[in-house]
Amino acid sequence: MQQRRGTSLTEDAFRRTTTLTFDCYGTLIDWSAGLWRSFAKIFGPSVAERKQEWFDAYVRTEAEIESGPYRPYREILALVTTRLAKQFNLPLPPDHSARLAEMLPRWAPFPDTKDALARLKKKFRLGVLSNIDKDLFADTARQLGVPFDFIVTAEDVRSYKPALGHFHCLRDKHGGLDSALHVAQSLYHDGVPANELGLAFVWINRYKEPNRTGVRPLAEFPDLRSFADAACCD
Repeated sequence: MQQRRGTSLTEDAFRRTTTLTFDCYGTLIDWSAGLWRSFAKIFGPSVAERKQEWFDAYVRTEAEIESGPYRPYREILALVTTRLAKQFNLPLPPDHSARLAEMLPRWAPFPDTKDALARLKKKFRLGVLSNIDKDLFADTARQLGVPFDFIVTAEDVRSYKPALGHFHCLRDKHGGLDSALHVAQSLYHDGVPANELGLAFVWINRYKEPNRTGVRPLAEFPDLRSFADAACCD
């Protein structure tokens, strides 16, 4: 059920919230569009013919590697690229396995991201909890237009969401969970750990996906603009 501006539940949450944390890729950055443009450059336009199959394979393979021993995200992207090339029987020159990480910092924000962050920055502390390397996010951050009060990467906590490392860091080093609200697109990576720890969670459901999980968001919004409208309304 969507809960928007005017509901007592979200109004109460916004009144007690001093810190907003965001997932980045898929929430602030148009991850899907960037991923497909990158794959087309690496493997050619034929990947578009099996787009859903590629997407499912990518998500499954990345989650499998991230759940194992920690390794930098650059290595994870190279491994995913290599495994997908084998799975779909496509040639991959040796130097091309690193290209996904090279292109990722140029993936663009959603059209509403910069304005929404600028508005939210006037009222809240802003943080990022992201499955990324610090240097890759530093390049992405230049596109977002606001200085974040803190950033927690997978490199910092040596694990990947939905593991709890990012959220424990928020709890222990960045003001705690009681006055924070986490904003993200992924129920799997972000909603599950937020619910587990009792951290207020808002779902940015840009793709109008059904919620077939046990995750219960505090509220659901179709984009970041509508979330900022609700959060910044006095």
